[in-house]
Amino acid sequence: MKIPAVSFKNLIFVFALLLPAFGSFAQMGITTEQYREDLLFLQKTVHEAYPFLFKKTTAADFDKEVTALYEAIPDLEDHEVLVGLTRLVASFEYGHTVLGYWENVIPIHQLPIVLYHFDDGVYLQGVHKDYAGALGTRLLAIEDMPIEEVLKRMRPVVPAENDQFVKAYGIHYLTFPEFLHAQGVLKEMNTTVKVTIEKDGKQIKQEIRAVPMKRFPRQYGMVVPDGDWLESRDQSATPLYLKNLDKIYYYEYLPEQKAVYVRQSQIQDDSLQSIPEFYKEVFDFIDRNEVDKMILDVRLNGGGNNYKNKPVVTGVIANKKINQPGKFFVILGRRTFSACQNLVNELHNYTNAIFVGEPTAENINFYGDNQPVILPNTQLKAYLSFAWWQDKPQWENKPALYPQIATGLTFEQYRTNQDPALEAVLSFKGDTFITDPMGYFTELFTSGQAEKILPEAQRMLKDPVYAFFDFEREFNQAGYNLLGQESFQEAIYVFQLNTTLFPESANAWDSLAEANWKSGNLEKAREFYSKAISLDPAGPVGENARAMLEEMVKPTKKD
Repeated sequence: MKIPAVSFKNLIFVFALLLPAFGSFAQMGITTEQYREDLLFLQKTVHEAYPFLFKKTTAADFDKEVTALYEAIPDLEDHEVLVGLTRLVASFEYGHTVLGYWENVIPIHQLPIVLYHFDDGVYLQGVHKDYAGALGTRLLAIEDMPIEEVLKRMRPVVPAENDQFVKAYGIHYLTFPEFLHAQGVLKEMNTTVKVTIEKDGKQIKQEIRAVPMKRFPRQYGMVVPDGDWLESRDQSATPLYLKNLDKIYYYEYLPEQKAVYVRQSQIQDDSLQSIPEFYKEVFDFIDRNEVDKMILDVRLNGGGNNYKNKPVVTGVIANKKINQPGKFFVILGRRTFSACQNLVNELHNYTNAIFVGEPTAENINFYGDNQPVILPNTQLKAYLSFAWWQDKPQWENKPALYPQIATGLTFEQYRTNQDPALEAVLSFKGDTFITDPMGYFTELFTSGQAEKILPEAQRMLKDPVYAFFDFEREFNQAGYNLLGQESFQEAIYVFQLNTTLFPESANAWDSLAEANWKSGNLEKAREFYSKAISLDPAGPVGENARAMLEEMVKPTKKD
C-alpha cells in the first residue's frame, strides 16, 4: 500500500538524503524502481491484453518510448513521470484510452481560466474573478512561447483521434503547469505562469497563479458564470444550443422558419423524460404541425450509452415528412464523440440527413469502452479501450465524420451570441448545394457530361461550404477504384483531373504516374514520377517515386 506522502513528509525527506534510489520522488514516496516497475507493468499489460490498440502506432515504437521513459525516470520529477506515462498512453490516439491524471494520485495544479480554440485563435472564454481583466482576451503566448508552438508541444499528451478532439478536450492541458513544464513550455516548474494576451489590439503580460486541480464550474467545456467565475459571452441573450443546459435534451418550434430545433447533449435518459418518450413527443409534434425542417443539434454531445440511439434513428427513418433531402439537418461539432459518434454514423448511413458545422471529435470507426489498468505502486490508472465500434465498412473509415456544409465560430460570433451553423441550416435553399460531390461527379461522367466535372470541382473548392470535403483524397480513391478494375484510361482521366486541381500535390502526380505505368505508357510514367520527386524530394512520396523508377528499369523475369 502506498504511504500517504503528507503524513510522512519529513521522514521521506530524510530518506531522500540517505537513499539515492529515491531521487526526485521523495515528495511522493515512490522510488525510481517503483516507477519503473509500474512502467514495465503497463508495457506488459498492453502487449498481453491490448495488442489490438497497435493501429496508429506500432509495438516497436511503443516499446521504444517505454525504453526512453525507463532510462529517463531517475532524473525526472513526479509530475514529469506522470506526463511521460500520459504521453505513452496517448500515443494510441484513441480518445477513450487515457491515463487518469485528473484523479490526483500525483497532484497537479490548474490555472483558473477556461480556454476555447475559436477559428481566429485561442481565447480566455472564462476566468476566475481574480483575473477579470483577462476575460475574453486572445492568448498569444505562454512564457513567451507563441501559442502555435505551445499547441504543437502539448499535442503528444492528448489522447486525440483527430484535431477536433484536441480543440474540444485537449485545450485544457494548456492550463496545467506540470504538463507545460514536462513538455518544455515552461523552462522551470512554477505554479505562477506568465502569459501574453491581446486586449483591444494591445499586447499585455499577465501572471496567473495556478491552484490545486479541481473541477471548475464548466458545462460542456465552457465556464458557467457564478459569483466567482466570469463568462465572456453577452448574457443578455442565449443561442439555442446553449439554452436549457440543465436538461440533456429539449426542443423548440421556430414558427418563422417552420422548423423544429432539437438539442441533445448526452446519450442518456434525462431524469424528467426518457429518450423514447422525448422523441415520440418530438415526432408527434412534427406530424401535427406545419414543419418543413427538423434540426438535430449534437455539437455538445460527448456520448453516453449508444444502445439508446435507436429511437432517434428509427424515428427519423419512419417520419416521411422529415426524412427527405433538405428536410433533416444534423449539427456536428468538436465535442461530438463516443456514443454520439455512433449516432451520427447511423444517421449518415440510414437517413437523408445533411450534416452541418464542424467535424466530429472521433474517428468514424473507433475503440471505446475502456477498462482501468491499475499500476501497482503508484495506483495510477491507465484507462485502456477494448471494444471496437464499426458502423461503416473499413474503406469508409475516416478521421472524423465531416459536415457537408462547413461552418465555424469566431470569438466575436460567440461573444455576440451568433450561431453560424444554425443560420446555415435556416437559410438553406439547396439550389446549387451538392450533398454528395463524388456521386454528382460520377453521374456527370457516366452520363457523358465529363467536361462539366473540372469547372464544377473548381467552383466547389472555392466555396467555404465544402471546406471539409477532401476533394484530392476522394478523386485519388476514385482513380484507384478504376485502376483496380483495369479501366486504365478512365483512371488516367481522373488522376489528371486531380493534378489539375492540385498541381502542387506530389501524391496526385505519383498516382498519375502509376496509372500510366500500368497502362503501358512508361515514358509518361517516368515523367510524372519525376514530377512527384521534385515536389517531395525528401518525403515519403518522393521516396516511393524513386523506388518505382528503379523498379521500372529492372529486367522482366521470364518463365
